[in-house]
Amino acid sequence: MSEKIFIPQSELTAVLERLSKEMNVWVPVEMGDEKWGIRFLPYHRDTVVVLDRQSTLGPKNVLFPQVETLLSFRYQKDDDVPSKQRIDLKDRQDTSPALVFGARPCDVQGFLTFDQVFLNGRHKDPYYEQRREKTLFATLLCNTEDSACFCSSVGSGPGDREGSDLWIVPVDDGYVIEALNDRGRKLISVMGKQATTEQIEKAQRNQEQVTAKRIGEYDLTRSARDFTGRFEDMDYWCDMVSKCISCGICTFVCPTCYCFNITDESRDLTGERLRSWDSCMFYHYTLEASGHNPRPQKFERYRNRVGHKFSYFPDTYNGMISCCGCGRCIRSCPVSIDIRKVVHHLKEAVDAEV
Repeated sequence: MSEKIFIPQSELTAVLERLSKEMNVWVPVEMGDEKWGIRFLPYHRDTVVVLDRQSTLGPKNVLFPQVETLLSFRYQKDDDVPSKQRIDLKDRQDTSPALVFGARPCDVQGFLTFDQVFLNGRHKDPYYEQRREKTLFATLLCNTEDSACFCSSVGSGPGDREGSDLWIVPVDDGYVIEALNDRGRKLISVMGKQATTEQIEKAQRNQEQVTAKRIGEYDLTRSARDFTGRFEDMDYWCDMVSKCISCGICTFVCPTCYCFNITDESRDLTGERLRSWDSCMFYHYTLEASGHNPRPQKFERYRNRVGHKFSYFPDTYNGMISCCGCGRCIRSCPVSIDIRKVVHHLKEAVDAEV
């Protein structure tokens, strides 16, 4: 079987239906009767897959659930020592194989950030590691950018294949899908028929045309020094974030934000240990037990968010920016704060000193 196959648009549902019997298949779908947005959900019969525009929420939830049970526990009387109780712990069950179909390159770039934190450090996160090993990504060449996108500004682009297992290129009446590694090759043989020479050539032309695009007018890849120069400019940060209402939506829609909280939720003698998303934009995020908060003002919290993505993270991980340029924080912000402009204007202070 060739490493490039073709799936007609009319047969896509049947292919996804077939795959869903072997693994969990996550696809972008519209949400609710009013279709207020698009998010990745498990495929089931009659699911309408939306591939013609970027999802409102990326597939971060697939590998890093918004709320997940790390373990469950139960208190029981100790028969040998009646005055004591013992705790029976039960770890969560193994993760099933999964396929994320229709993610964009920026979505997959987000998981490369997660890999640095959860897999490549001194300690590995076993929950993320297990999902990562069992999840494949069939990524769609992105040719539907809008005014909020800026993936090229952070060193990526709409044709970036890094981190993907399968690569999907739309052609007139379907999709040419290419296996990019051994994981992808094992799956592609059951997805469709071998692509014709004409289909492959057309897909190549589409790939070249999209890859040549530059998405985003700024170059934000060398902003660490600029951030340092602006760090103590309180007027700048207050001006940039004056409209912020600390809702945290920018962090929740972000493919590279990985902050979390862990709580024990119990009732009577049973309970669960839960991990849930948290946000550095919330006042309580840094609130200490003493009552002291090292970042009590919203401008300090937003400054930390920008600094983490464009200065602290690159300094720690060999220049890697913790921003994929998807533009979701810009689209979703209720007061239209634009992180591109915030980072771009950082250099004005540095230029003024030169």
